[in-house]
Amino acid sequence: MNIPEPFAAYAGFIPDFQKFINHLSSPLPPYIRLNTLKASEQKISERLRAEGVRLVKTPVKWLFRAESSSELRSGPSYYLGLIYPQALSSALPVLALNVLPGQVVLDMCAAPGGKTTHIAQIMGDTGVILANDRKYGRLTGLMSNVKRLGITNTVISNCRGEFLSPAVRFDRVLIDAPCSGEGRYRIYADGMLSHRRQGSTDLTAIQKGLLLKGFDLLKRGGILVYSTCTLNPRENEEVVNHLLKKRSARLEAWKPHMLPWHEGLRHYQGKDYNVQTAHCRRFYPHEIDSVGFFVAKIRKP
Repeated sequence: MNIPEPFAAYAGFIPDFQKFINHLSSPLPPYIRLNTLKASEQKISERLRAEGVRLVKTPVKWLFRAESSSELRSGPSYYLGLIYPQALSSALPVLALNVLPGQVVLDMCAAPGGKTTHIAQIMGDTGVILANDRKYGRLTGLMSNVKRLGITNTVISNCRGEFLSPAVRFDRVLIDAPCSGEGRYRIYADGMLSHRRQGSTDLTAIQKGLLLKGFDLLKRGGILVYSTCTLNPRENEEVVNHLLKKRSARLEAWKPHMLPWHEGLRHYQGKDYNVQTAHCRRFYPHEIDSVGFFVAKIRKP
């Protein structure tokens, strides 16, 4: 099989590279998160079984692989806010954030709300979440999901993340940054890539600006998680490396025992990164059977 761009450049660091390429021809399996803010896990599971949805447990709390003959977003449990369809790996940034009840949390790039609502669920709908997104057209989906899941601790704002007011400091900041989305790419039978992002936006510049701003909005001792669903080191380790040059940030060696992971890269295409970038975490699609992800857990000393 021909190796499509941009993956040819990644053969040196993706483990079992041929297996990775072969896996891209398989469809992404559907996963759902059970919303325990509305009902117990047992009651939701029973209702889903009655709707013909078979659940397979995963290593991630509240996340299940869902097998159904009908679209998961068309059943009563979806409209009642009992479930949230999402990628298994999209729970990882939220778990790294380590939120606690009663905290003040910023989700800087929040739409459509999967991570915002997951944070609210962990916090037991206490504290305050500021869910921001720069694209006005995406706010409808964000507000709909927050309301559908019965969440009351979330305030929604609409501005560029770089322009958020410095008047408030946050215990936790999540930046699930806009990215090229390579972790979602699939290969069609004709060799073409699906889900490939189009356009010429300078994503790295945007990501660096968001990360610097997010760090500045943290309280001392607070935690920031920077994540993407791409495999590109220029959008991952290079962005984190930029923060380490500009601010006195400290990466934490988070150990996500629930899924296979690899350390962040120290070098890429002739560039050397800060030794701390090894504390970043990489998750590959063929090892977790979900979207590829990158997660960096950062503390403000």
